[in-house]
Amino acid sequence: MIEFRSLTVSFGEEVVLSNVNLTLEEGRVHALIGPSGCGKSTLLRLVTGLLRPTRGAVFFGGALLTDATQAQVNRRLGYVIQDGGLFPHMTAGANATLAAALAGMAPSAAQARGEELFALVGLTTGLWDRYPSQLSGGQRQRVALARALMLDPAVLLLDEPLSAVDPMVRAELQHELRGLFRTLRKTVVLVTHDLAEAAYLGDTVTLLGKGVVAQHGAFRDLLVAPASEFVRGFVRSQRALHDLGGGDGD
Repeated sequence: MIEFRSLTVSFGEEVVLSNVNLTLEEGRVHALIGPSGCGKSTLLRLVTGLLRPTRGAVFFGGALLTDATQAQVNRRLGYVIQDGGLFPHMTAGANATLAAALAGMAPSAAQARGEELFALVGLTTGLWDRYPSQLSGGQRQRVALARALMLDPAVLLLDEPLSAVDPMVRAELQHELRGLFRTLRKTVVLVTHDLAEAAYLGDTVTLLGKGVVAQHGAFRDLLVAPASEFVRGFVRSQRALHDLGGGDGD
């Protein structure tokens, strides 16, 4: 579904990604994980066209991503960023149906679709007319997820969507997301800093370090057959962090 071929991204002398080759298969949940600055969020920006590679290429559905094809691809993407990215001057309902309005959907149809998605992500329609400042962190993330699903995208891109919520809400949302992924059966690319979250939600886990893919595969492979000392050390440190009750910092 999404393929990165011999991909390098650099800003001046700073190399963010270096010769990355990675294929993310259709219909699966792919978790991207690694230390801060390893390039995991950069991969999402390359898919959305917010960045272009310095060298190499990105393919979506077998087609090369270019300036000419990006707009068509973006109509097949749903994108949720860390804090949800809701517009503060718009109600929850208006935020959720924004993509529908831009696509020319009739207001009544957009509202019906929005109310359907509110129920799907665990929101009541009583929140429809509230503004983001009147919502909890978990509610804002649910609205952002509803907005991302509005046009029934083929691919969901989630950039650390749960990092800004408290641990109890985060655990609840993780459980809900897992059920939602299984229900929708979409291709999902999830960026997270938390290995336990990646293991719980992801069908595959891709660990990046210093701009390269350190290991890609099932979570169990990282545990029982780490590809390098970096992988072994990352898994060990994450386990220790969770044993101490952490895992929610970046």
